[in-house]
Amino acid sequence: MKNLDKNEYFFGHKACAGCGGSLAVRIALKALGERAVAVLPAGCMSAVGFNFPQLAFANNAMISTFAGTASMLTGIVSGLRARGETGFTAVGFAGDGGTADIGIQALSGAIDRNDDIVYICYDNEAYMNTGIQKSSLTPFGARTTTTPAGDRIRGNTREKKDMFAIVAAHGIPYAATASVGYLGDYVEKIRKAASIRGTRYIHVLAPCPTGWGTRTDETVDLAREAVDCGLFPLREFEGGQLRVTLRREPDAGAIRAHLLRQGRFRHLTEEDIAHVADSARRR
Repeated sequence: MKNLDKNEYFFGHKACAGCGGSLAVRIALKALGERAVAVLPAGCMSAVGFNFPQLAFANNAMISTFAGTASMLTGIVSGLRARGETGFTAVGFAGDGGTADIGIQALSGAIDRNDDIVYICYDNEAYMNTGIQKSSLTPFGARTTTTPAGDRIRGNTREKKDMFAIVAAHGIPYAATASVGYLGDYVEKIRKAASIRGTRYIHVLAPCPTGWGTRTDETVDLAREAVDCGLFPLREFEGGQLRVTLRREPDAGAIRAHLLRQGRFRHLTEEDIAHVADSARRR
């Protein structure tokens, strides 16, 4: 991390204290440098980064439609190349809802065309910007405003969608998972993605204190702990081959402690927690 660009390309934003998504965007742009052109759909990072008249981006950046992050990236690449521009990276930053739900069609199309873009999903595991609603990347048992916890239901009843496996199944040139708890690994994967041509996808776990019900100073620790307890393995897919860059054997005790640190999981029973641990082992 010592050779990371000292310039700041995402600063002065209005994100909540301890926001994992803002950290993911900040570090990615420092890794990519001033020639990165960023696209952000209607979500947390566009809401906090484009407050007129204060723009939080030092490089070129624009808001896309919620569903159109990948397609706008495609247009940017085509337009800049038509003007004779070189040496740039078109990078998109979309949340879990804007990626796994609303934006999955455009992303799938971009991968199918092998457009020369980098797509980064900052995964805070719900639609946080609009009031903490469930997305298809919300984990089992999590309390959200649309998956409440009570006597008859204990939060989200569905398992989290595996976006890494979905993009890998497309035969994408490069895909990876990362965590803001392991920033060195995240930076290495961004730089690797930047060196490859075609569509590249990075899925970074980015805790949200507001939606997760955690303290603002716990974000990086929680993101690291999710990897260390076995819930979020760090992986790469390149040239048709899967490689695990950091994986811990799921530990039931560590998983229990990790879940119960978060307000969104404190209603879970021991049976629920055992189900989460069993699911992690099966995966």
